Amino acid sequence: MSGRQVPVHDGLFESRDGEVTLLASRCRACGRYQFPAATTCPECRGDDLEPVRLSSTGTLWGWTAVHTAPPGYEGPVPFGFGVVELPEGLRVITRLEATDVATLHFGMPVRAATAPLHANADGDTVVTYTFVPA
Repeated sequence: MSGRQVPVHDGLFESRDGEVTLLASRCRACGRYQFPAATTCPECRGDDLEPVRLSSTGTLWGWTAVHTAPPGYEGPVPFGFGVVELPEGLRVITRLEATDVATLHFGMPVRAATAPLHANADGDTVVTYTFVPA
């Protein structure tokens, strides 16, 4: 094991000094945010998009618990899965670090974090973004 943490996919998020930021795009023509980042706006079909960093906090909008691993998933189960609304008005489908749905409620403040998924062939820990109760 190298002890390094590597993202599950480049360009989804950054993690610096314990602060996790989702990376997105924003259309300069209509102002719509898109996560993950896109090259064409799904709202107006414009192609003048700028890279942006989204807020690292939001509110829980919907949720469930996943007890059976989906195909190709190598991380632990159960895990929470839900929708977080960010201040930018964007709703992000995300993993949640809560498996007991009874502890969750609509509008609950949450913050972005990382969670380990598995080790890669180089011994690095592959991590993904997630949200935890704030």
